[in-house]
Amino acid sequence: MPPKAKAAGKGRAPAKRKLAEEFPPGEVLTATGKKSWKLGAPIGQGGFGIIYLADENSAKPVGADAPYVIKVEPSDNGPLFSELHFYMRAAKPDLIESWMKSHKLKHLGVPRYWGSGLHESGGKKYRFMVIDRLGTDLQKKFEECGRRFPRKLVLQLGLRLLNVLEYIHDHEYVHADIKPSNLMLSYSDPNQVYLVDYGLAFRYAPDGIVKEYKENPKRCHDGTIEFTSIDAHKGASPSRRSDLQILSYCMVQWLCGRLPWEDKLQDPLYVRDSKIRCQENISKFMTECFSSTDKPVEIQKFMEKVESLDYKEKPPYEELRSILQAGLKSIQAKDDGKLEFTAVNGAVSAPAQVSTQAETGSNLDNFTFPISNQSNMSEYKTGTQTETVAIWVKATYLLRGEHKDFTDCS
Repeated sequence: MPPKAKAAGKGRAPAKRKLAEEFPPGEVLTATGKKSWKLGAPIGQGGFGIIYLADENSAKPVGADAPYVIKVEPSDNGPLFSELHFYMRAAKPDLIESWMKSHKLKHLGVPRYWGSGLHESGGKKYRFMVIDRLGTDLQKKFEECGRRFPRKLVLQLGLRLLNVLEYIHDHEYVHADIKPSNLMLSYSDPNQVYLVDYGLAFRYAPDGIVKEYKENPKRCHDGTIEFTSIDAHKGASPSRRSDLQILSYCMVQWLCGRLPWEDKLQDPLYVRDSKIRCQENISKFMTECFSSTDKPVEIQKFMEKVESLDYKEKPPYEELRSILQAGLKSIQAKDDGKLEFTAVNGAVSAPAQVSTQAETGSNLDNFTFPISNQSNMSEYKTGTQTETVAIWVKATYLLRGEHKDFTDCS
């Protein structure tokens, strides 16, 4: 059973949770089903757990090119247990392969779940999970490109993420926290992108029955403040339209560099009201974000279609794809399978600043992420990131401490 978490009010002390102890390379963990996995070097440290390179158990040590990572946490902590629910129900390799085949896709950006279990060491119990190893995240690429992505790239990303969202929605879940730092490139193929961090994933339709809209003041503003949906701002459980609204905010930010409400992220009510005004007049919102010469008509159409959806309504994924594909056609481009991260005219490309220690994972202090006083773990803050540590740190509840205590909806 997972530990019970109490709702945190303003000023309440953070919940005390145990930190994972570091295991030596070569430690063998046995998952449910008796499959064994060997740990390699630790490559990152989250609020409660440690992320290791990993491979199937053999006589050989785990190398730097290991294809898997394992997240380990004390068994009585809650974060990893929560995310496991999604992975075990919806991210098994056979489920992903079957859905890809039925939808005629060559790739789907959902990390595959390879196993999990409990491990005992030194009289203490730990929970662990094994998933694909991934590469760098889009937030890092966004900064390197001067905080703007080319229009073709944004539309390509939008199309791929629509596939991911349709998949997880078909499996009764919504993600609720789509953002650049939760989007990661494949470790082996930089032209593929994955959606990670299912810590806020919500089962919106258990047994196929969609839950009703209901506002909960204790859940107001859940997610990442600049991107989270209006439903979440109001304290309602996330929905399929919520995911698509969040995706639209991401695409706008990638195209123009910033969202209009980013100047007051410490004020969640201001952010909520700004988003409501945006949805009430999307045309005006687009004028605020873009000049008349570079306004992406397809993004406006995408947002208008999403705005028209009811809370429980199934989105028209194919129509939304057609809107983005029309955008590619309007700029004489097509999705050729290549993701080209280049600076846009007028944007300043900043070189990545990565230390040797960070690349080797030898200085884990750089990757410690403090927990906020929200025991529902609704908001995350990332610290120093590198291509190595980004492999899976984003999938492990990195709390955004600067946006805590957003429990007032009014």
